[in-house]
Amino acid sequence: MADEEQIPKAKHPQWVARRKEEHWTSKKWRPMMGWMYMTVCIFDFIIFPALWSLHLGYVHQPITQWKPLTLESAGLFHMAMGAVLGISAWKRTEEKLNDKI
Repeated sequence: MADEEQIPKAKHPQWVARRKEEHWTSKKWRPMMGWMYMTVCIFDFIIFPALWSLHLGYVHQPITQWKPLTLESAGLFHMAMGAVLGISAWKRTEEKLNDKI
């Protein structure tokens, strides 16, 4: 029992077996969050402004500036996504460093 207490959880066979059994969403949520955030930014800052200008030109309205939806509420979406991605990247780095020990 004393030997088991000295072994870090990351190297313990039971923990390694549990880590291998993780569902794919548990392993891939960080990259999915990054891709989702990148997609939202591309649409909100590139594609939608272009489509907005084309639409207003098509219906013969004066062209007005596109107001990014994610910048409403003082950009809370970007602050939240920055926190989620930043903390998850930091924790992932810690996980990788702990696995190498």
